[in-house]
Amino acid sequence: MNHSAQMRVHRPRLAGQSYDNALAEAVNAAYKTELINRGRPWRCVDDVELATAAWVSWYNQERLHEALGYVPPAEYEAALTGASHPVSQPTPALTTN
Repeated sequence: MNHSAQMRVHRPRLAGQSYDNALAEAVNAAYKTELINRGRPWRCVDDVELATAAWVSWYNQERLHEALGYVPPAEYEAALTGASHPVSQPTPALTTN
């Protein structure tokens, strides 16, 4: 039995290596540029949270993605899965008091 084929090379990761977190860093940079640092003051944390939820929904569902041929991710996924319409984000339940 060839044990070398079963072994994986483990390279220790050092904190702060940008290529380990490149995708997350790119998303965070886009979020900050497109939403947070637009020059308008935020009135409260709730405003930031609501705007963030809307931005995440837009980012995941509607933005035109270059790698997908400038098609929104939801539309591209629907085409791949054969769905008749793009999958939408779940709608939070409304509470009544």
